[in-house]
Amino acid sequence: MELRFSTESAIKYEGDAVIVGLLKKAPLEGIVAEIDKALEGTIQRLVEAGEIRGKESEITVVHTGGKLASPRVAVLGLGDSGRDPVFAVRKAAAVAARVLRDRGCRRVGLGLHLDPVPASRPEQVMKAIVEGTYTGLYRGGECKGEQEFPHEFEELSVLGVDGDDGDLLVEAARTAAIAGEATNYARRLVNLPPNEVTPSRLAQEAEEMAANSDLEVEILDPERIDELKMGAFSAVARGSDEPACLILLRHQQSRNGPRVAFVGKGLTFDSGGISIKPPDKMELMKQDMAGGAAVLGALRAVSKMKLGLDLIGIIPASENLPSSKAYRPGDVLTAMNGKTIEVISTDAEGRLLLADALAYAVNLGATHLIDVATLTGACIIALGHVAAGVMGNDTALVEAVLDAGECAGERMWRLPLFPEYRPQLDSRIADIKNVGGRPAGTITAGWFLREFVGDTAWAHIDIAGTAWNEKDRPDQIEGATGAATRTLISLAERLAGGLA
Repeated sequence: MELRFSTESAIKYEGDAVIVGLLKKAPLEGIVAEIDKALEGTIQRLVEAGEIRGKESEITVVHTGGKLASPRVAVLGLGDSGRDPVFAVRKAAAVAARVLRDRGCRRVGLGLHLDPVPASRPEQVMKAIVEGTYTGLYRGGECKGEQEFPHEFEELSVLGVDGDDGDLLVEAARTAAIAGEATNYARRLVNLPPNEVTPSRLAQEAEEMAANSDLEVEILDPERIDELKMGAFSAVARGSDEPACLILLRHQQSRNGPRVAFVGKGLTFDSGGISIKPPDKMELMKQDMAGGAAVLGALRAVSKMKLGLDLIGIIPASENLPSSKAYRPGDVLTAMNGKTIEVISTDAEGRLLLADALAYAVNLGATHLIDVATLTGACIIALGHVAAGVMGNDTALVEAVLDAGECAGERMWRLPLFPEYRPQLDSRIADIKNVGGRPAGTITAGWFLREFVGDTAWAHIDIAGTAWNEKDRPDQIEGATGAATRTLISLAERLAGGLA
């Protein structure tokens, strides 16, 4: 899809459709009022008849009958003015893109001219519109036979770009297109089956990405992992015949600022190991590498954006399977930083991968650590499928993550790492247990990770509840969501500019 920018108005755009926005119970104004005047009051009559209400993500396609250059105007509901307008715009843009594509539109203009959206900067709204359009158009179905889609978007034109805000809006739209494409890239990796996306395939993706960008790549094989004394990581990998690897991507555009590490859990299939999971929905455990996919997507985007940032992406990639070689409950493992870990459950394997990956990032000189993982079912109990849980040892970094999530349209909520939770991980025979029991399971998992970052500023994002849609929604299909990809991109922008 080509992203275009034009100074022409929505009335003169010669595409297949123009999208405009309307708040709930709001009068027609701005570009909507101009279009309504050209349509001789058609939109106002539909409002009075109750067919257009401005309800969030409501879309009404009006045929213009030659009174506008485009044959259709899509009036998009933006909901109440007091409720997260940028979130509403992102979702509504995704709905509109899907509806118009399925009605045969290939060239669409954005006349959603920012005036209906209160208390928001124009560039924020523009970013939300473009990101929503990209993520809404993602189709999925990676493993279906050859499919012919007669209708695909060929052009998205941002209309009326001029004046003082013009350059700002163009830059916001271009950045949003990169973030939207990166999100869809991560979704595709998570949606692919586990017999195809193995640790070796993730390594191949990283190598191909580096070959086509300024990223540097290094793949650590099992022998190198053992040499580095990553005993927790290697124990998890032992049960599978698929060789594990640790993927390292570098984006080094600055030598004066912070060295940031994004660490993503890359468990390409999780059976639970010896502590095997129930069979119901085990096929969805291919999504356990969603954190790793988010890191790959974010590095892909950052390399295109040329941010002045020293950024490392680290993905410990493995499978967790039961076999005669698999690690067992009761085993004691020694992590890279020398801490010993009593294994209570082999189904708490993600934190073992991350323990060694975080310790490795510290050894590489990271000043800021952010890890992303589908880590705990307890996070779904706590926050459902609406928000990711965030924890950390550095208030400024945690707040930056939360702000980045807000900007990216990804709900996140901070959970406490009070010291009273730490004793749940006490072990009689080792430095720490890998499970602290049912109470506060998400928080004790965060406490476990904290043991491997030392004094480095660190934040943890648990996306267990947000990485997967269990059914189609108007704005997004069933399957992987690309959770945290856009948040990491937004965070990289903030860190490149320096934390406030």
